[in-house]
Amino acid sequence: MEPPVSPRQIMTVDEMKAADAAAVAAGAPVTTLMERAGKGAADAIRARWSRRPVVIWCGPGDNGGDGYVIARSLRRRGWPVRVEALASPVSPACRWAAERWRGEVHPLNPAVSPAELYVDALFGAGLSRPLEGLAEELARAAQGLSSRIVAVDTPSGVHGDTGEPLGENAFAAALTVTFHRRKPAHVLAPGRAACGEVEVIDIGLSETGAGDLVENDPGLWSVRFPWPSNDAHKHARGRLVVVSGEAWSTGAARLSARAGLRVGAGVVTLLSPPGALAVNAAHLEAVMLAPFETDADLAVLADRAAAAVIGPAAGVGEATARNLTALAGTGAALVVDADALTSFAHAPDELFARLDRDDVLTPHAGEFERLFPGLLKASPERIAAAREAARRAGAIVLLKGPDTVIAAPDGRTAVSLNGSPWLATAGSGDVLAGFIAGLAAQGMDSFDAACAGAWIHAECAAIHGPGLIAEDLPGLAPAVLKRLWEVRGQPLP
Repeated sequence: MEPPVSPRQIMTVDEMKAADAAAVAAGAPVTTLMERAGKGAADAIRARWSRRPVVIWCGPGDNGGDGYVIARSLRRRGWPVRVEALASPVSPACRWAAERWRGEVHPLNPAVSPAELYVDALFGAGLSRPLEGLAEELARAAQGLSSRIVAVDTPSGVHGDTGEPLGENAFAAALTVTFHRRKPAHVLAPGRAACGEVEVIDIGLSETGAGDLVENDPGLWSVRFPWPSNDAHKHARGRLVVVSGEAWSTGAARLSARAGLRVGAGVVTLLSPPGALAVNAAHLEAVMLAPFETDADLAVLADRAAAAVIGPAAGVGEATARNLTALAGTGAALVVDADALTSFAHAPDELFARLDRDDVLTPHAGEFERLFPGLLKASPERIAAAREAARRAGAIVLLKGPDTVIAAPDGRTAVSLNGSPWLATAGSGDVLAGFIAGLAAQGMDSFDAACAGAWIHAECAAIHGPGLIAEDLPGLAPAVLKRLWEVRGQPLP
C-alpha cells in the first residue's frame, strides 16, 4: 500500500474543460497539453503490451488529436501503426497533430481492420449524443474486442458524467487512459466496466483543490483514523450497541457486532429481545449481551453508547421504528440498515425527522428506492441521487453497490473504487454496518467512518477472493488495519 496522499478529486466533464481552459489562459498551449497526453498514453500502452501491430481510430476533434500523437510516439518506438480517421480534423489542435503524423491516414474501416491492438481516439468524455454512422458500425463490430482496445479519455459512446452508454452501441476497453483526474464515467457502473483499467496521466494542469467529489481511499480519511493511544483502555475506545432481531433472526446483528469489535470499538454490546438471549449467548464471546423488552429499555441500555447499529434482521414494522426513535434520543451516532430502513418505507419523512447529521443510512438500490422513490431514475447518475438523498434525509447516505457512493448533507461525496464482486453474498452489508459504527464509536467523523468502513470492507473481500462469506469478513479486518498502520511509518507497539 502506497503512503496516503491528498484526496483525489473526481471531475465532471465541464470541470475538466475549465481546468484545460485555465491552463491555456495561464500560457500552456493546447498543443503542448495534447503532446503530453498522447505521449503519456503511448507510454501506458508500451508498459502493458509488447510491440505489436496497432490500429488507431482517430476522430475529428481533440480526442483524435491525442490519437495522432499516440501513433507518432509508437511509430518512433518501432511499432507497426495504422491510422484510420473517421473524418478530417476540425479542431485546430487535431489538425496540428495530424500534420505531424508522417504516415498514411486511411478511412475508418467499420468492419475492423486486422491488428493485435486498437486505440479508440474517436470521441472523448464530452460526447453527448449516441454514436452514429461509421463510428456506430465500428462499435458494433468491435463488441468482442474489448480485451484488445485502449480508450483515450473514455470509451467512445460512454457518457463522461454518468458512465451510461449514450446509445445502443458503445465501445469498451481493457485500458482507458485519461488525463489529470478521473471523471464520473471512470468510477460509476457501467462506465467503470466499459473502461477496464484506468490510468490517470499527469499533463501538467494546476491543482484545482480537493472539491466536493473525491475518490474514496485512505488519502481521504487516514490522517483522522482513530488509532488508540499508548495509554488507551477499552472504555476510551468507544461503546457500540447493536440491536438484535428475534430468536430466529439473530445472526445478522452478531455479524455487525463482531465487525464493530474487530475494527476497534472498545466495548460492544448486543441488545437482545428476551426470547433471543439464549441463542445469542451461545454464539458470543467478547461481545457483551443485554436484554430489552421495550423501546424505553433500549434507550436506557444505549444511553452511554457512542454509536448504534439498528436494522440487520431487526424485523420490519412498528417495533423497529419505535426502537430507532429510542436510539435517536440517546445522541449516539446511528447506522441505519436493512429492516430499519424498510420500516419507514411508508413514511420516509418520519425517519428523516429522527436523524442527525452524524447518522448514516446504508441502503442498497432497492432500499434506496423505498425511501427515495424515483430518485435514482430521475437523477442522471448515482452521485446526484445520493447527494439529493443526503440533503433530504439530513444525514449521511451510503448507497451500496459496485460503485458505492457516500454523500453527506453538506455536499461532500466520495466514490469507492475498490468494490469487489465477492461482497455479493448474504450478510456482507451487516458487516459493513458494523465497521462503520465501530469507527464512529471511536470518535471518527461519521462521513469519514462511512468512507473508511466501505474501503476496509472491500479490501477484506479482495484479500479473501472467491468463496468469501460474510462470516469471513471481520476476521480479515486486522490484516487491512495493519497495512494502514504500517503506512504511517511507525512500528506496532
